[in-house]
Amino acid sequence: MTAKRLRRIGRLALACAGLALVSIPNGMKFTGYFLLGTLAIWYCGMYLHRWGKRSRRGQACYRVFLAGLGLGIVCLAGIEVAVVFRGEADNSAIPVDAVIVLGAGVNGETPSAALWSRIRAAEDYLEIHPDVPVVLSGGQGAGEAISEAEAMRRALWKEDRAENARLLLEERSTNTAENFRFSKALLEEWGLDTGRATIAVVTNDFHCFRAHMIARRQGLKTIDVPAELPWWWLTANYYLREAFAVVKTSLFDLN
Repeated sequence: MTAKRLRRIGRLALACAGLALVSIPNGMKFTGYFLLGTLAIWYCGMYLHRWGKRSRRGQACYRVFLAGLGLGIVCLAGIEVAVVFRGEADNSAIPVDAVIVLGAGVNGETPSAALWSRIRAAEDYLEIHPDVPVVLSGGQGAGEAISEAEAMRRALWKEDRAENARLLLEERSTNTAENFRFSKALLEEWGLDTGRATIAVVTNDFHCFRAHMIARRQGLKTIDVPAELPWWWLTANYYLREAFAVVKTSLFDLN
């Protein structure tokens, strides 16, 4: 089989896989768009390469394209390494003054896989840290019959346990920045000095790096409590997406 035919098969495979992942509801939509984007870059490189064979201007454009592509790959790889490293931290033994559990999707009244993983991680962590306030943070979005905070409260509620009083519901937030902003206000109402406190943040492992970055912008000192998704392919999809989300947050989400 010739190299040319192999390249054609590769492009066809990228197109089919990308369209399938984008079209089928399976939580892998970002990976589908990534594959289609890779295919578009491939075609762009092919065009510039052919142009470069015909003119000096095309050759210069092709070199700029290769340099930009190489720089982009190196930068994204570096971000991905940082995201993965942050998501593998074990901070369970570090003393904290409060806990914030970040919400994720709710299907009707049932927590999504991502939210269930955070609830389980929070439950284990709260057993180790029984005497600190806990903010369950997450509003109610489209397709959600209850708020994300309420879904977490129901799952973490213990019958006949006085410690239920430490569960504080933050039900207004619609994104991570608002999670921290509104949770910070609740903790201050509780009497915590958030400027000096150490706060544990429970979220999915792939989200720890960006959550920590956003929390620092709001003056919070946090440590990570990573929660793992039950399926590796979803984890890979979200880790891939998160590298791009970190770039977006760094460049555009300034608050």
